[in-house]
Amino acid sequence: QVQLVESGGESVQAGGSLRLSCEISLYVYSSYCMGWFRQTPGKEREGVATINTIGVSTYYADSMKGRFTIARDNAKNTLYLGMNSLKPEDSAMYYCAASETYARYPLREPEYKYWGQGTQVTVS
Repeated sequence: QVQLVESGGESVQAGGSLRLSCEISLYVYSSYCMGWFRQTPGKEREGVATINTIGVSTYYADSMKGRFTIARDNAKNTLYLGMNSLKPEDSAMYYCAASETYARYPLREPEYKYWGQGTQVTVS
């Protein structure tokens, strides 16, 4: 079974914090790279943050650096995204994703094969 299920999205006031979780099936969890992406209506899906299989390398979009933190818990097969100092422009559907092989461009959507259904974050 290939499954990624996000949770934790909700409405929050600007300046607030959230932590998103993504439960990932064992089949997918061994993927080389996992990450978080987000999308708003009329815009392309954009990379937020990624982390490789053993947590050695992480990548963040410029606007997220210092505010968002990606982490993984291998015992729980779960990927996390901590979000602080949230801004209205952070409002989006957030998706977790996993690549099947090495990702040359970790923040680019085409690098990822497996996707979750998304969890909505609304910042007002």
